Amino acid sequence: MTSLDLDQAAETFAQASDFTVGVEEEFAILHPHTLDLVPRFEELRAAAAADSVLHDSITGELISSEIEIISGIGEDLHHALERQRERRRRLFALAGAHGVALGATGTHPWADYREQPIIDTEHYRRVEEGLKYVAWRNNTFSLHVHLGVRDLDRAVRVCDRLRPVLPLLLAISANSPYIDGRDSGLHSTRTQSFTKSFPRCGVPDAFGGWQAYREYIEFLRRTSSIVEFTQVWWSVRPHFSFGTVEVRICDAQATAQESDALASLMAACIAQATREVDEGVPFADPAPRLIEENMWRAIRYGLDGRLIDLELGEEYPARATIDRLTAWTAPIRAELGIELSFPERNGAQRQRLMIDAGATREEVYAASVSETMQTYSEEVTV
Repeated sequence: MTSLDLDQAAETFAQASDFTVGVEEEFAILHPHTLDLVPRFEELRAAAAADSVLHDSITGELISSEIEIISGIGEDLHHALERQRERRRRLFALAGAHGVALGATGTHPWADYREQPIIDTEHYRRVEEGLKYVAWRNNTFSLHVHLGVRDLDRAVRVCDRLRPVLPLLLAISANSPYIDGRDSGLHSTRTQSFTKSFPRCGVPDAFGGWQAYREYIEFLRRTSSIVEFTQVWWSVRPHFSFGTVEVRICDAQATAQESDALASLMAACIAQATREVDEGVPFADPAPRLIEENMWRAIRYGLDGRLIDLELGEEYPARATIDRLTAWTAPIRAELGIELSFPERNGAQRQRLMIDAGATREEVYAASVSETMQTYSEEVTV
């Protein structure tokens, strides 16, 4: 359901089960030797039709040189990751059989967006017609996580509570220093290119509950601003089709282990926010302009910089974000059996070490693609 039947959306959430999990990962489709983007999505999708597991787990994401793999509904995080690992293994095997590689950084370092064909579907034709340059420019790759949250009013309040968490997750995930053939100096050019360009995107307003959110969607529909709810691209949003809270702020991750750890942390953050909504835990709702300060710092410096404790008005090392979110989510992680393990440096930091040592962009990207091809393709179902 991508329609704007808001009564049906409320019914979907009324029937949702708490803490089911869905994982979505986007990969660049690459020439195996040059690592250029190649428009082979339709070919891979058609080939996947013969795979009983993979055929309904592959989706498109705007351009024909990008492919998304989805876990479907997991009963819990562990089940979702088990499903996703099996689907990734099959996807990488399929790609190899068709002579393509897959990459997992937030942007492609040198690809020309003007040369990337849009997938020919009604949805993406509508996106292209409505956004033009903004759509053409969006050659980006990310990791999304859905968590089931029963009751739409509750889900909107969970989204509100996650607003100041979004920059922290972005800093941890930063994995895209390159764009348009050059080192941008940023840690997440994907966020600057997509989140700062698309309408109804980035950190949403705080709505306080379903009634205000519904009025917002009805305003967009009444003014012909949108025709389907997926045109609301906020970095956290209630997903009307699935009865979930979806977090969409993170760059794609170069290694399978990082992707699993980040997906686990994202699910834990949504679940912890849900528990706190239920328990009436006090929440200091920061002004959008304050959250935006941390968004910029995460985009520019990632884990190499400093973020702001918005309650205290004090800076702290961005690397401490991992410890802060680990501590905040400890109660729900203990309840759900979620463990976290992150490497010493994230994707952007590893790339920047190579850049600072004099490596070319081709060498830097090749190292990242090598990590991706090895860690995702060698997985086995647990």
